[in-house]
Parts: sequence; C-alpha cells; structure tokens
Amino acid sequence: MRILIVPGLGGSEPEHWQSQWERSYPGATRVEQSDWNRPIRARWMRRLVEAIENTPGAILVGHSLGCVLIAHLAHQHPDLAIGGALLVAPADVDRADHAQPELRDFAPTPLARMPFPAVVVASTNDPFSTIDRARLLARVWGASFVDVGPCGHINVASGFGPWPQGESILRELARSANAPWADPLVDRATA
Repeated sequence: MRILIVPGLGGSEPEHWQSQWERSYPGATRVEQSDWNRPIRARWMRRLVEAIENTPGAILVGHSLGCVLIAHLAHQHPDLAIGGALLVAPADVDRADHAQPELRDFAPTPLARMPFPAVVVASTNDPFSTIDRARLLARVWGASFVDVGPCGHINVASGFGPWPQGESILRELARSANAPWADPLVDRATA
C-alpha cells in the first residue's frame, strides 16, 4: 500500500502517529514542505501535487492543516490519481476568532465533494475545530465520519504517539477503496 503522509502546521514531530506510521509502513512517504511554520498554500500544493504524481493511487493521510490542503487539492486537481484520504482533526481555518494568522492563506476551506473515498476523524474537544464543524466538513466532502470522543487535537500534545484506532480506520479505508493496487497494510502485531 502506498501512503502519503500530509502533516499540518509545524510538521509532525518524531513521536507523532504520522511520523510513526511513516517509519512503520513500507510504502509510506512524508510530503515534505520547505517551511513547516510559515505555510504558503501555493507552495504546499505544488509539493503535494508532485508527490501524488510520483505516487499515483496513494492514500493521503492528513492531519490538521494537512486536511485542508487535501481539500484544496481535491477541488483544484480532481483528476489526480488518489486512492483515498484519511483526514484527521481538520483545522478550522475559516474561524477568524481562533485561526492562527499563518493559516489564513488556506481559507476558505473548499466545501465540495472529494472525488475519492475519504474518512474524517475528529475529537469532541479539539481546540482547533469543533466537532460540529468536522461533521459538516465530512458531509460536504462526501466522507465517512468517525467521532473519537475527547481526544484533543489527536497529536502528541494530546497523548497520541502510537494510535492503533487510527491504524484500524486506515485499514478499513484501504479495504473500502478497493483499489487494485492496494496491498493490505502490514499488521505490526503479527509481523
């Protein structure tokens, strides 16, 4: 299975579940950005498009601002070969009262159906988005929705290094995408 890891603002530190998945799964690659702390949507988009063109059919695994970048990609480049997207804790870049200035270049969030299978995973107490906003995004993006309860921003600061529930959701997405290229994910517990 080919996976493209799409971190958000600041990238994902080594303990983050995205970084752990990158190290653990054969075929997982991080979409590197030149500046993780000063995101410029056009630059980040170029890097993501390049990565997809080099890895057609991959499943995108976005976190926070990475989810919003994937939404822009789906809207601007609907013909790219994408196997699916796991969108975890999408940041609400449209909310002026709490969106960081660095995120404003990503507003407004596209509110259109994604042309590939997707799952939005959200927490009831995420400081960067409400659960209602995440549900709305899932609905307009045509994505399945998973409420994981009070898990903060589903990052290291919220206690997430390893994230077995996320791995299960990713495996289910890979199965539901039913892509002929998709080898099953390696179950590390039995490998």
